Amino acid sequence: MVQMENVTLVYESSGSVALDNVSLTINEGEFVFLVGPSGSGKTTIMKLITGEIRPTKGIIDVNDFDMGSIKRRKLPKMRRTLGVIFQDYRLIENMNVYDNVAFAMRVVGASNKEIKRRVPYVLELVGLDGREKRLPKELSGGEQQRVAIARALVNNPRMIVADEPTGNLDPVRSLELMLLFEKINEMGTTVMVVTHEKELVNAFAKRVVTIEGGHIVSDETGGYFTEGAGDET
Repeated sequence: MVQMENVTLVYESSGSVALDNVSLTINEGEFVFLVGPSGSGKTTIMKLITGEIRPTKGIIDVNDFDMGSIKRRKLPKMRRTLGVIFQDYRLIENMNVYDNVAFAMRVVGASNKEIKRRVPYVLELVGLDGREKRLPKELSGGEQQRVAIARALVNNPRMIVADEPTGNLDPVRSLELMLLFEKINEMGTTVMVVTHEKELVNAFAKRVVTIEGGHIVSDETGGYFTEGAGDET
């Protein structure tokens, strides 16, 4: 669960206000689209949730961790409760599909027995069984993104945070990917997708949170990505 109360973020280097008194709750098991134009504050919210930055003011609780006062040594434990997916995949080029996913488990100290049990299951879940030995360069863009999703899922996180996950994909692959996120959500994992793709958002009757100029301007379940919101600036 994510609980943000009256959160303000001012970047010290520039003095710019990225978020201004924002409150947002994402409950366990929800599927939420976070939308808005470039520079609106979407990326800042993501960075606050993952602990990359801290708020200037306000309270942030992520999966029972207080992100305003969390000790650096406890950040890895908090981040194990999250699966983060990036637009540029961030796969290790000289590792095959299996090892890319297994690496995420090794980092947190999983045993070889756990890895051998969990990795094949997750690869099958995302539709990559049979591709375990392929290198990233031997995969399509959609397949590479599925490896990134498998890697985010393999440690059984409570929440998936996806940053523009369909940005490099064609409309058909984008829809397939969003259906996969929906399936993951139906299995009990909270999902937050940061995107500016209006047609994709409107194809799903999910909660849509719109942010502009560091303020949440709408928050509707079953809502739509309205005209103008998310246009690149």
